[in-house]
Amino acid sequence: MNNITLIGMPGSGKSTVGVLLAKTLGFDFLDTDLLIQKREGALLQEVLDAHGTEEFLDLEADAICSVDCERTVIAPGGSVICRARGIEHLKSLGKVIYLRIPCEVLEERIHNMGSRGIAFQPGETLRDIYEYRTPLYEKYADIIVDGDKGSLEETLAAVLQALIGCA
Repeated sequence: MNNITLIGMPGSGKSTVGVLLAKTLGFDFLDTDLLIQKREGALLQEVLDAHGTEEFLDLEADAICSVDCERTVIAPGGSVICRARGIEHLKSLGKVIYLRIPCEVLEERIHNMGSRGIAFQPGETLRDIYEYRTPLYEKYADIIVDGDKGSLEETLAAVLQALIGCA
């Protein structure tokens, strides 16, 4: 097993589960939002505010395409699937796991859409983003795991079980 990328909506637990998965497997962990912040010298929301959604998505894809790693759990932003070149690069690096969470759960988790660094167009709701992105997550995923298992440990166990099943 080389790299593992966790994709899914903002609030799905990619970073949280990713850190635990990396520790469990003895892998490194990479949050590509932090990579973008370092490259741009600004917080994610500041980058979005300065460049707008479409240019941000291009910057995100550029940053993701620069990733070259091994034995790493990668947690990209939820918008990674909005630019094919970014997600296809991650697929070339290893398995892609979609942490699927019902929209209602995400609505309970996310209360700061306008300041969290989420790429969306003016007037879009979380449900609009969810409905647009879900088919793309499913398209690019090698594995789909229901990420609302109740506890982080249960979600981590489900991811590990899915990895064993596809090994």
